Amino acid sequence: MKTPFTTEQFFSVFEQYNHATFPSQIILFLLVIFALVIIGSTIKQKDKFVSGILGFIWLWTGIVYHISFFAGINKVAYGFGLLFILQGLFFLWEGVLLYNLKFVYKMSIQAYFGYFFILYGLIIYPVVGYLIEQNISRTISIGLPCPTTILTFGILLLTDKKFSKYLLIIPSLWAVIGISSVLKLGVYQDLMMLIAAIVADIWLLRDRNQEILIEDQPDV
Repeated sequence: MKTPFTTEQFFSVFEQYNHATFPSQIILFLLVIFALVIIGSTIKQKDKFVSGILGFIWLWTGIVYHISFFAGINKVAYGFGLLFILQGLFFLWEGVLLYNLKFVYKMSIQAYFGYFFILYGLIIYPVVGYLIEQNISRTISIGLPCPTTILTFGILLLTDKKFSKYLLIIPSLWAVIGISSVLKLGVYQDLMMLIAAIVADIWLLRDRNQEILIEDQPDV
């Protein structure tokens, strides 16, 4: 299906967003760094802070990028914005209000994948984008859909067994939608988004099912 905008229009939206919202890129980056630091700390209610930051970034992406900027060249962005707003509210509901999200640094294969996806979404993704475009004004960073989604999968891989599986639905759906940017617009760094979705979905769902089976085993 043909996109309703050209590649030039697509990247121009990022340029407009970056100019209009600066220095939000720095603030969002620092918020993520703060979230990553407190995961390993003894700060009281640190998990609520991390969930709140995740929720805020998804709300920001839905309202500021999708609805305020991307909708200017693609009306479907209003629907995309609604998805991101819902995901942001889900994080606030599950992690801040219900306190159903716990984050912990672990030494495991699952956690190593998480660390890599966090590093990729936060640093590698925008660096690759800059090297391709050679224009810092068109750099795609945290607060924009795809690097935010990759980062989110990484952070979710650091959750413990208290985890609501529906939180994977919208990020996984976006990972599938975002593949069009690879095929039609040449944003090749988005390939990692689908990989992150597959790894996180399989690992988190499998681990949770295994834990349920183990807990259901009768005592000997």
